[in-house]
Amino acid sequence: MTVSMEQHFDWGSLLRFTFPSILMVIFTSLYGIVDGLFVSNFAGKTAFAAVNLIMPPIIILSTAGYMFGTGGSALVAKTRGEGDDARANRYFSLVVYAGFVAGLVFAAMGALLMEPIAYALGASPEMAPICALYGRLIMLSLPFYILQYIFQSFFITAGKPKMGLAVILIAGITNMVLDAVLVGLLNMGVVGAALATVTSEVLGGGLPLIYFFRKNQSFLRLGRTRFEPRPLGKMCVNGMSEMMTGIAMSVVSMLYNFQLMAMAGEDGVAVYGIIMYVTMVFAAIFMGYDMGCAPLMSFQYGAKNRREMRSLLRKSLVFTAVCGVAMFALGQLFAGAIAGIFVSYDAELRSFAEHGFKLYALAYLLMGFSMYGSSFFTALNNGVVSAIISFLRTLVFEVASVLLLPLVLGVNGVWLSAGVAEVAALIITVTFMWLLGPHYGYRDRLRKAT
Repeated sequence: MTVSMEQHFDWGSLLRFTFPSILMVIFTSLYGIVDGLFVSNFAGKTAFAAVNLIMPPIIILSTAGYMFGTGGSALVAKTRGEGDDARANRYFSLVVYAGFVAGLVFAAMGALLMEPIAYALGASPEMAPICALYGRLIMLSLPFYILQYIFQSFFITAGKPKMGLAVILIAGITNMVLDAVLVGLLNMGVVGAALATVTSEVLGGGLPLIYFFRKNQSFLRLGRTRFEPRPLGKMCVNGMSEMMTGIAMSVVSMLYNFQLMAMAGEDGVAVYGIIMYVTMVFAAIFMGYDMGCAPLMSFQYGAKNRREMRSLLRKSLVFTAVCGVAMFALGQLFAGAIAGIFVSYDAELRSFAEHGFKLYALAYLLMGFSMYGSSFFTALNNGVVSAIISFLRTLVFEVASVLLLPLVLGVNGVWLSAGVAEVAALIITVTFMWLLGPHYGYRDRLRKAT
């Protein structure tokens, strides 16, 4: 069933609408997690550390999907809210084709530079060839992975969030089954893990491509378009914050790995990998909700329905707060059990991971607010403010923290860096939302509600 964005969304309908996108992003994040789980348990600590070390550059190359998906869906949803469906479909086709071409270019660049990047990140002579092999294989499906990110946003804009979830479930289950077979049964190591991911990403990007090319019951369909630099540039600028978030997070991850490699060796990199796998799932809940809610906000902004905009904003802040507290509690209660899933074969490493995870979990309390703030301004087609929040949160504040805190607190400073950065990011996010409230018409009601 196609869901209309014109309706009022109460708590029940809002959660039903965003739930598929939450599951969609969670299953997308499971690709790397399942790879890491099987590689760690069947190929050993060195291979596990190698996959974690090369993952951030791979993610950087895929961030174009964030940019095209979030920026494009915001403009398309706003255009639909203005009542121009033909132009919305033209913009939709333009951003999909541009994303695929960008994926081809980035894949070629990545394949050429993967090994030098591995050495630059501090890989040992034993780890570097493993990094390069895994990374080059993943480049085979990069164009489809970028499409997958794009379609995750556009399935929601098209009024088909459940269809998007179905595609991701197919891709995610395929990845898990192939990991079990290729890595677990056939003992193919990082090659098997990479091939499992490549297959799932081709499905995740290819199936929606077929769906939207054919006549369908959604609000969108791929077809003929023309190169329009102005709207394409606007989509890219507006989605730049999400792309910047992905790039900055990957750069910060590389910095974490570099610091930990120097302070704790392969054990430190392995522990950070475990923490990041869990953080990816928790962050996916916020990202999925924000992705699902953003087209609703864009549509109401285009329709000038300020009352519904305020309603969506209030509910989103409550959702973010409740989830943050729940994630922090889970991190404290199950840190040891989670560490054991990945490194049960090494008691000392498990204890190290449990301690680091409990300190890092402080960041879960606040990280959803700045993530929502960035998504909120992207939905309002204010890419500049969205980019500022993302840039400061994921690059400036966290880089400063991970460089300075270890000088005082040692390895514990590395684990606490994210939490300190989130406090600073929350201050910036609240400031922007307060100052720009009169322009968008939500501040007075928001003040009464809080």
